[in-house]
Amino acid sequence: MMNTPRPHDLLWLTDSDALEDVSEEWVASQWQPRLPVVVRRDVSRDARIPVGVRGMRRDQRAAGWVNAAKVKRIVSPEELASRDLLVKSPFVSMPPVQGAIQLALREWPWSWGITGSCGYALATEVPVLHADSDLDLLIRCPQRVERESLLEWQAVIGQLLCRADTQIETPQGAFALAEWLRDGRVLLKTNSGPEIVTDPWALKG
Repeated sequence: MMNTPRPHDLLWLTDSDALEDVSEEWVASQWQPRLPVVVRRDVSRDARIPVGVRGMRRDQRAAGWVNAAKVKRIVSPEELASRDLLVKSPFVSMPPVQGAIQLALREWPWSWGITGSCGYALATEVPVLHADSDLDLLIRCPQRVERESLLEWQAVIGQLLCRADTQIETPQGAFALAEWLRDGRVLLKTNSGPEIVTDPWALKG
């Protein structure tokens, strides 16, 4: 049985008709079922999964929906952080992949993964990654994590050869780690929209 897709997971679909409610014209010429779509954050409707489509240009992003029955494969950001996968990637010489390898050489008390252009390139071998690309990272934190532990992670990624940004995923939503460490309050992205919070793990009343 296939796992329930989560935000940032990459999905491969059964056919081109599986992608629903996309209005951008470039999608028809650039997206094919051999390329994944990414799960985005939204309120699910009628067992449909909210997804985003990536084009070859940075400004080409489209939102759509997929019926869960049309998903044939799921790859999580955590799978893309595998040391074996990273060292065998055709993009292994790129700074973002080198940075990910540095992180994979260490033990961390949480599950982390790679998203964004680096994750997409690792999953597809499509050359959307450049020498100056950012390394977008995701840490799943279902339970509260001590600030000191996250400060250690932040110090390590600050020493990498590329710019790296981390999103922390809690049961309530996701937030930018750097912003939370700096300000003590943060914009939490939830399925129902963004909220400013001081405690991203707090249950809503």
